[in-house]
Amino acid sequence: MTNDKYCEGCGVKLQDDNILGDGYTTSLDKNLCQRCFRIKNYGEYQVVTKSNEEYIEILKSVGETKDLVLYIVDLLNLEKDISKIREIIPNKMILVLNKRDVLPKSVNDEKLVNYFKDVNNPFSKIIVISGEKSYNIDYLLKQIKLYQTTNNVYVVGHTNAGKSTLINKLLRNYSSNTRELTISPLPSTTLNTVEIEINEYLTLIDTPGLVDSGSIVNYIGAADFKRVSPKKEIKPKTFQLRKGQSVVVDKFLRIDYVEGERNSFTFFVSNDLKVRRISSKHDTLKKLQKRTYEIGYDEDLCINGLGFVKIVNKGTVDIYLDSKVTTHIRSSLI
Repeated sequence: MTNDKYCEGCGVKLQDDNILGDGYTTSLDKNLCQRCFRIKNYGEYQVVTKSNEEYIEILKSVGETKDLVLYIVDLLNLEKDISKIREIIPNKMILVLNKRDVLPKSVNDEKLVNYFKDVNNPFSKIIVISGEKSYNIDYLLKQIKLYQTTNNVYVVGHTNAGKSTLINKLLRNYSSNTRELTISPLPSTTLNTVEIEINEYLTLIDTPGLVDSGSIVNYIGAADFKRVSPKKEIKPKTFQLRKGQSVVVDKFLRIDYVEGERNSFTFFVSNDLKVRRISSKHDTLKKLQKRTYEIGYDEDLCINGLGFVKIVNKGTVDIYLDSKVTTHIRSSLI
């Protein structure tokens, strides 16, 4: 039997016909699907495979409204082109740089904001926050009030950017509404749009996270995912390398410094990952796909889903990494 009732945790339509289908519940009197119930009460995560095409159609419908949009991004794992979202959603938009708590406290917030303020900046406002630690949430709420066009404000972003965590913090801090969105340590938890009334002036609408097929989190198990995703402030690890020296990040990444003068490599990855220098003669991780990059002055080598490496001087590097994980070079964020 089906009805028009939707799961309060992930937004999917509830049904009690198909135990293997999305939205299954043992009773339509309940407010959560079985999947969200087990995530919340037992920490069990059931993978749901949906295509990005389905999610993009949802985002396109957001673009047909005049409502304000919050675009949540993960500071440690920024998309290569964050302005690409504007191809789907032309609305007035605030760029929310989330997970400030995992970057070193020494990093200046203003420097992070200015990094994205170029001539082609497509955002009405740029704000640095930590949804997990409630950092700058008051300021974000004030800016939402300033820029919102209706009561409805959409929340969009890639999987694991922290959208649902942020919404739950706003609920706890500023609302008498007792409901909560489902949160798990793995991506693709929200399956449909979910409306959450914060107060009589503001209703946040959570959307499914876009799946980045180039992220390492799609190709590792749950245990490794927890190690790769930092839960506290990162302690950067810096190595002074000469040509012919190498560094490996756990079992995921190898960097060989092939050509250049003595250089500084600073790794911004989870503290739970072992980062160590090795002899370039060793064949550790050399079975992974090899890529070669020419690095300029003060550039970051970004590994999708893993973090980034700040490199100070010009040089040539070979990296070894899962062939499905994407990488790119950018000017230094920090």
